[in-house]
Amino acid sequence: MKRHGHLWDKVISFEGLLRAAERARKGKRFRPAVASFHFHLEPELLALHQELATKRYRPGAYRTFFIQEPKPRQISAAPYRDRVVHHALVNVLEPLYEPTFIHDSYACRKGKGTHAAVKRCQQFARRFRYVLKADIQKFFPSLDHECLKALVARKVKDSDVLWLVSQIIDHSNPQEEVQNWFPGDDLFTSGERRRGHPHRQPDQPVLCQRVS
Repeated sequence: MKRHGHLWDKVISFEGLLRAAERARKGKRFRPAVASFHFHLEPELLALHQELATKRYRPGAYRTFFIQEPKPRQISAAPYRDRVVHHALVNVLEPLYEPTFIHDSYACRKGKGTHAAVKRCQQFARRFRYVLKADIQKFFPSLDHECLKALVARKVKDSDVLWLVSQIIDHSNPQEEVQNWFPGDDLFTSGERRRGHPHRQPDQPVLCQRVS
């Protein structure tokens, strides 16, 4: 697998952060935190740039709430300035990962989405009599931080970008506790490493994707 470097300057450049802020603001420009950030846009972006360039950036605390869809699901909302950083990172990494996803992956991808998924489902329904309905049990709460970072490192070799990815992953807020054991594990294995990644709000960029 090809690994990509020389990405850091694109992530933290003023132009990259400005583009990220514009994407993060879409659909919510009148929210107080968003309006305040954009009222002081230049100094806010310069501060973010300096924090990232000097490795002083630390993500803020998530706001957590629950929704019913139909089962209870914990949703985590990152502070707005962190969402700008998320978008800046995704803007650079998305083109690297997009070609690796299978055609029939529809969540949070350009040109995909719910309507495209329904249309594709209808096409399959006309060809096949049966369907396998399946899901990954407790996907986000089960994500192993070290495994997730290792997967990113398989595609990205830029040490600065990997530092930022680690900052975001390691500052995840507590998720629902999940205990899973696999062949070779002992009694304490499931608690030896941090697990769980925030289930994002619909308006936040995807920082992890279900891939096989």
